[in-house]
Amino acid sequence: MSRQHTSVRAYGVLIHEHRIALVRSSNPRHQPPLWWLPGGGIKFGEAPEDTLLREFKEETGLQIHHPSLLGVTSDVRSRDNGDQSHTVRIIFSVELAGGELRHEIHGTTDHAAWFDLDNLGALNVADYAREAIASTQLK
Repeated sequence: MSRQHTSVRAYGVLIHEHRIALVRSSNPRHQPPLWWLPGGGIKFGEAPEDTLLREFKEETGLQIHHPSLLGVTSDVRSRDNGDQSHTVRIIFSVELAGGELRHEIHGTTDHAAWFDLDNLGALNVADYAREAIASTQLK
């Protein structure tokens, strides 16, 4: 019998000097490797903005500030075991406050990197992340 699971997550679009910070999925099944926005699951009682600051630092080593709501997305996908996963993503634009870029160890991501905005076409970027990045470029 399949189960259903819902998670609410906060992610940030950090564009600095015409580059964007992205993190790579540590799941080896993602071929080519899948990149997405830094962020993650909201803990019980935690404000989305606090989640964003915490997760961004954990996944990239970077400190961010001035989160501004970009939008909310939602999708449902089936997992390999037949379970269904409903993910609600609260997406913010953020600004760089400091820190040194580094990789997360033993997490859902394993690599953090800056990418030139003009070179994202060939990169395997999660749909929600690609749409969020595009929305910031329209402003």
